[in-house]
Amino acid sequence: MTETNYPDMELLRFTTAGSVDDGKSTLIGRLMYDTKTIFEDQLDAVEKTSKQRGDGRLDLALLTDGLKAEREQGITIDVAYRYFATPRRKFIIADTPGHIQYTRNMVTGASTANLAIILIDARKGVIEQTCRHSFIASLLGIKHLTVAINKMDLVDWSQEKFDEIVAAYKAFASRLEIPEITFIPISALHGDNVVEKSTNMPWFQGAPLLYHLETVYIGTDVNHVDPRFPVQYVIRPHSDEWHDFRGFAGRVASGVFKPGDDVMILPSGFNAQIKAIHSNDGELDEAFSPHSVAITLDREIDISRGDMLAKPNNQPTVGQDIDLMLCWFSEKKPLQVRGKYLLKHTSKECRAVVRDIKYKVDVNTLHKIEDVNEVSLNDIARVTLRTSSPLFYDSYRKNRITGSVILVDEFSNETVAAGMIR
Repeated sequence: MTETNYPDMELLRFTTAGSVDDGKSTLIGRLMYDTKTIFEDQLDAVEKTSKQRGDGRLDLALLTDGLKAEREQGITIDVAYRYFATPRRKFIIADTPGHIQYTRNMVTGASTANLAIILIDARKGVIEQTCRHSFIASLLGIKHLTVAINKMDLVDWSQEKFDEIVAAYKAFASRLEIPEITFIPISALHGDNVVEKSTNMPWFQGAPLLYHLETVYIGTDVNHVDPRFPVQYVIRPHSDEWHDFRGFAGRVASGVFKPGDDVMILPSGFNAQIKAIHSNDGELDEAFSPHSVAITLDREIDISRGDMLAKPNNQPTVGQDIDLMLCWFSEKKPLQVRGKYLLKHTSKECRAVVRDIKYKVDVNTLHKIEDVNEVSLNDIARVTLRTSSPLFYDSYRKNRITGSVILVDEFSNETVAAGMIR
């Protein structure tokens, strides 16, 4: 099943997170199985593997656990992406790892999500990984959080146990910046409250998980207020048909652009007017995120990759001293003050040096750990960088595209960190 089967429906991107063996892959498998969005050959392969392993039932987790090591251990290591659709909406799911050492994979999978499903084992309640993943979801600006309290069949469908976990989670989440939290008791193994409402928990008056995913409102998640267009490529065909064509190609990061709009080009500060907006389907009356288009202007201005188009009365911050929250990915060496890296921000690349490490965050208590000299694998810290050339940025809370950066080791070409600008 691919997303192109339903081209006109709204797309919801969501990620699953939780501790090891909380049932993330089983939940996704159950969603796909009960919505009948699994190809026959996929189902046959899962049935065959389940029998070979001696499972007494169909192991739906195998639909997402694609790596050999994952199938052998029964865990998720890499981020697995799956697509499915219902008559109401189409979905892209990121199944992320639960182990602490794979926290960086969770950051990757959740970075573009509209919604996060945090799974909690009803027998264990709120644990360290619950707090870690919830904090990361908050840090990444995910506005919709669904707490799925799984394995309710193993606690005799107890409402008291459900209420106890909800109270404990709310006490922790009160310190996070998440606008909407929904709690649903489920059994991914048996399908209770996943696609169909459970008859085993009549005390729960809410909707099952799939209905919530189909109806959650995400219309305000994209920033349509602040027009930002990072230039990726300058198109000069040099053909007889397009002899004088000079278009600036890229993907709209936010806001709305229309022919006739006045724009300012950064960093030069020159003003121009949009002449036309071109796409594969011809000229457009307007372009907004996530449209990929080519914009032509009414004036000849020197513009290149890494420049940005914005509105004269609504511009991003321009600066070289960047304050950000950073999640460190590298196992080989930690981040240290005066460390030098290649920084990538929208379509721009430049060099950056670490000026200061302000503090690390204890994700269990959310306390700040100050006076630290380095940041190690999976640590989350607030740091300041100095870039070799100005960036055109917004805060991550305001704009997830122009407010995010990645750091790359110049020698190994390894992506070592992802950062959210404050």
